Amino acid sequence: MAAEFKHLVLVKFKDDVVVEDVLKGMEKLVSEMDSVKSFVWGQDVESHEMLRQGFTHAFLMTFNSKDDFTAFASHPKHVEFSSTFSTAIEKAVLLDFPAVSVKPAV
Repeated sequence: MAAEFKHLVLVKFKDDVVVEDVLKGMEKLVSEMDSVKSFVWGQDVESHEMLRQGFTHAFLMTFNSKDDFTAFASHPKHVEFSSTFSTAIEKAVLLDFPAVSVKPAV
């Protein structure tokens, strides 16, 4: 079985952005896309400014396979949302990777 595929996005929103509106749009997008296995997001509340380098929010999507991610990334709804999303962010880091599972020692 192929490894799950992850799409991680770290962002710093522009100061004048209504973050809740962006989050609603992202949640709507994900709910309409069957290829997304799971979606979680959070806002940093613990890290020191120096360590987080200005990034405030993290978004993590899980897909069953790289093919599912590729289909999601090229889907017209994602392309449309991405253009809106990119105008709301000051900076971002994206990482797309196959998940590596490690069994904990017993």
